[in-house]
Amino acid sequence: MNKTVLITGTSSGFGAATANYFAAKGWNVIATMRDTGKDGNLDKSENIFVTQLDVQDKNSIDKAIAEGINHFGNIDVVVNNAGYGLFGIFESASREAIQTQFDVNVFGAMDVTRAVLPHFRSQKSGTIINISSGAGAIGFPMASIYSSSKFALEGWTEGLRYELTSLGIVAKIIEPGGALQTSFINRMGDEGLGLQLIEDYLPFLEQIGKVYGGMQGAADADAVEKVVQAIYEAATDGTDRLRYSPTNDIKPILEARRNTSEEEYQAFTNNIFLSK
Repeated sequence: MNKTVLITGTSSGFGAATANYFAAKGWNVIATMRDTGKDGNLDKSENIFVTQLDVQDKNSIDKAIAEGINHFGNIDVVVNNAGYGLFGIFESASREAIQTQFDVNVFGAMDVTRAVLPHFRSQKSGTIINISSGAGAIGFPMASIYSSSKFALEGWTEGLRYELTSLGIVAKIIEPGGALQTSFINRMGDEGLGLQLIEDYLPFLEQIGKVYGGMQGAADADAVEKVVQAIYEAATDGTDRLRYSPTNDIKPILEARRNTSEEEYQAFTNNIFLSK
């Protein structure tokens, strides 16, 4: 029997590319999205089953999982990919905007995972792959809300993996650094349109905009392919490895974060984000 993966947020970006990649490898794919009318980025394949799932709607989560199991017979892997970035100055973001960021990036992934775990427990196997970010390990300026949601996702996944090991279930994290190369960057702008402009921050915004412009230019040209391949590796390598960081653009900062002293790391990132 072919293995089956359920992927959230497959209308575009990493989600659509991952769905197509798994299908090309012979997997059954339950491709979920908020609006199934936006499935134009998915290949027309008999082993891709498109169904509606909004991570902020528990009923739609339960329904999508049930429909996927009914269609293919089982689920072996869940990829919690649905998410977006609230990008802007913290002080300018409303409490409602921050709540929505966590509802999608954290509580949505938790609700999908909670809903599929009884199925995984019954078959004594399963893999949960949570799409984090380099910003799940590093706090980025103008992305403090997004970073904090991904920090939460990583902390939860790391703790969860211990609980599930005895049941034959594995939890893993993907840390892309190349999100700027997908339509995700456009959503970051769209989601931030309602943020209040506070003029005191304008000099900082101008300076950090130049920094991010340079970082975007240095992003891996093949970031999407690298991330998709890392997701597939996490699903198929048979290990309990926790983190996969597939793109080169984020690796120097991750290396500094995880392998240098706090003083060295702060000096390194200050030089990137606070240099004049």
